[in-house]
Amino acid sequence: MSDSVGGCIRPRTAVSEAEVEALVHGICFKTGPPRLLGVEVEWLVHELRDPRLPVSPERLRAVYAALRTVPLRSALTVEPGGQLELSSLPAASLTECVRTVSADLDAVRAVLREDGLALVGLGHDPWQEPRRYLRQPRYDAMEACLDRTGPAGRFMMCTSASVQVCVDAGQEEPGPLGHVRRWWLAHQLGAVLVAAFANSPLSGGRPTGWRSTRQLRWAQIGPGRAGGPVLDSDPRGAWTRHVLDAPVMCVRGEEGPWDVPDGMTFREWTRSRTPRPPTREDLDYHLTTLFPPVRPRGHLELRMIDAQPGDDGWIVPLAVTAALFDDPEATETAYRAVKPLAERSLGLPGPHNPLYEAAARDALTDPELREAAVTCFTAALAALPRLGATAAITDAVAGYLERYVLRGRCPADDLLEMPGGASPGPYGRETRS
Repeated sequence: MSDSVGGCIRPRTAVSEAEVEALVHGICFKTGPPRLLGVEVEWLVHELRDPRLPVSPERLRAVYAALRTVPLRSALTVEPGGQLELSSLPAASLTECVRTVSADLDAVRAVLREDGLALVGLGHDPWQEPRRYLRQPRYDAMEACLDRTGPAGRFMMCTSASVQVCVDAGQEEPGPLGHVRRWWLAHQLGAVLVAAFANSPLSGGRPTGWRSTRQLRWAQIGPGRAGGPVLDSDPRGAWTRHVLDAPVMCVRGEEGPWDVPDGMTFREWTRSRTPRPPTREDLDYHLTTLFPPVRPRGHLELRMIDAQPGDDGWIVPLAVTAALFDDPEATETAYRAVKPLAERSLGLPGPHNPLYEAAARDALTDPELREAAVTCFTAALAALPRLGATAAITDAVAGYLERYVLRGRCPADDLLEMPGGASPGPYGRETRS
């Protein structure tokens, strides 16, 4: 097989198991002093006049074509169910990241508003059943693969949205900003972030019994596809083993539907070399089909946070996460706060352990998660001025701490208290000033 690049044919070279180990081991953690930050914000797209009404594929195609003409600094992509995602460039500061993404979102909203559509911050669509918008071989294969574990995969693909925060992997040396500590902290703090920002208690117009139904869907997909590795003192080795032992989603072809093997791991593929030998390109693609709560891509990508209400609700999880990872004092406080929670994971990787389950189901009504969240948010709030955050960002975090965390609440509780479970009117409040 070969790839066409600039009109030239680039042959694909098969990789061995040892080569895969070396490649993954070398690219998963790029260490150095933390200095960059990024965010990926996913949004559901709803009708302004009544969000319970489905948006037709024809309208989505037209408005997305219009959006492609809008100059943006963030990358704009469309998810399988028609959700929109903006991915920031790596930013040198929290303020820069917020300013750039906010401007891009303003431009996107203006185009959508002209067609009577709106970006909506919810972790899981309260009303719509999964309906795939994108018809591409990748998503055909993904759907076929995920269907083997039940309907959760289709919900994840088509009705979910998140805020994903990207932080540097950290220093090679040990300490609060070392990559081993940050890898461990990302997973344990992840449960606190699930609980504090849970915003998806409904499906099919009814409560599911989970404050983060989005997190429930991810867990239901299974540990091979959406689970993390066992945490130990060697993050590179643990992630490399996880990648090799994860099931291959599909074997891409140049024409026709892609092959969807049943249970074949990448390690087995390198050994059997059937239906064809795997290549470096296949490895790169395989890495994009793994959806753990924390994904190492040179940097760390925290993927467990529900999309947030309001135009600017995404700023709070970005700011809190940045403060807890990049301010040494706040990092140490967060580490001490979540360390007692680690026992509740029973040594099992997230999200398939009792700690993540409690976070998704109970959120901050869980006393231990609430206590940890109060400590972490308070530390983040104190750290934000040291990171050069604007007053508007600091005020947004302070407001969230007061409105939700100190009261043991999350945005899901607001939705559950609305008449009928959710209102067709505006969602949440703006946080930007």
